[in-house]
Amino acid sequence: MSLKTALHASTSLIALAGAVALGLFASPALAADPIKIAVIAEAQAIAGASMPQAAQLAAEEINAKGGVDGRKIEIVTYDNHSSSADSVRAFQRAVNEDKVNAVIASYISEVVLALEPWAARLKTVMVTPGAASNEITKAVHKDYDKNKYTFHGYLTSASLALSVCDAAKDLLVDGKHTKTAVIMSEDAAWTKPLDIGYQECLPKIGLKVLDHIRFSPDTTDFTPIFNKIEAAKPDVIITGISHVGVQPTVQWKNQQVPIPMFGISSQATNETFGKDTNNAAEGVLYQGVSGPDLAITPKSLPFAEAFRKKYGNFPSYCGYTAYDEVYYLADAIKRAGSTDSDKMVAALEKTDWEGTIGRIQFYGKNDEFTHGLKYGKGLITGAMLQWQDGKQVPVWPKDVAKGQLKFPSFIKLTAN
Repeated sequence: MSLKTALHASTSLIALAGAVALGLFASPALAADPIKIAVIAEAQAIAGASMPQAAQLAAEEINAKGGVDGRKIEIVTYDNHSSSADSVRAFQRAVNEDKVNAVIASYISEVVLALEPWAARLKTVMVTPGAASNEITKAVHKDYDKNKYTFHGYLTSASLALSVCDAAKDLLVDGKHTKTAVIMSEDAAWTKPLDIGYQECLPKIGLKVLDHIRFSPDTTDFTPIFNKIEAAKPDVIITGISHVGVQPTVQWKNQQVPIPMFGISSQATNETFGKDTNNAAEGVLYQGVSGPDLAITPKSLPFAEAFRKKYGNFPSYCGYTAYDEVYYLADAIKRAGSTDSDKMVAALEKTDWEGTIGRIQFYGKNDEFTHGLKYGKGLITGAMLQWQDGKQVPVWPKDVAKGQLKFPSFIKLTAN
């Protein structure tokens, strides 16, 4: 090599190094950095385990199709041990250390309410796949600029009450000519607005509320509660239970309570609930956003089957919502052209996405349930399923029903 050539090469290398130092060349590695989505879940719970599993499945499907503009989705999972304090620590770690771009968090309302201020403080988009409390969305409405980073990816308690009442009108009032009900709910943040919703909508559909019972989630003996309910002689028990489920169901069967249970029973959404209750679940009616044999949309059954094939069981209710959330978060990022939180919020607010649970749209800034899922025909209405012969059978609405109501012999509810 001549001296002139060597000097030219040396000058070129120096210029190149300077350009790199000034950032004039984009790093291919940086351009392809993954989009990180944290999943903070009750991973040891049957229902909670579905959240990171479903999110991972969605990420793998998106990545197999090229990701989001060439960027892969990476799911980072944290077990919150059903603890608000552990959830807050996980959220802080996810954002500050693991540099996630969005968070999917919890089916427990108290947990999400504890995380909402941190989503605001750290300006990080958070979506819940299962918490129901109205207060989550009301906080966004009351202080939008602060709390706009939180989205409600599951029906609010108010919408859940409407879903149960709509189903009760068709199946019980019109179908079985029922006239009276007792509300039985666990004492939790999410059931306070649920019960208010029940008390408002049940009389409107023709069910007179004879009593309203709230019990501690730590209750182990439901005999006195069922004795009180039987003394009131209602046609139906309208439930609001999530953190409990097995114990009241087993005692309902053992005590041969002749009144059907109808409403929210989150544990009943789990595929194992029949075995967990030693088949005491037979006849229990529960609201769900989807289910193993429930074609809410063309996406519902393929997801359920893909989940079962990968994990050996069907997803819980918050598995469906977590799966959808990864997809519409990815869609929002693509439309925003950025993982900037404010741009993601603006894109999420314009979401119009067909998921496994229905058409996903969010209530706007001026609605009292800001960033909550819109409820109604053509959007999300939920469904009613019944445990029959060890299976979860869709019985409402009519267009997706796979069976008729079927009760064990000790239930006395019959059409007049």
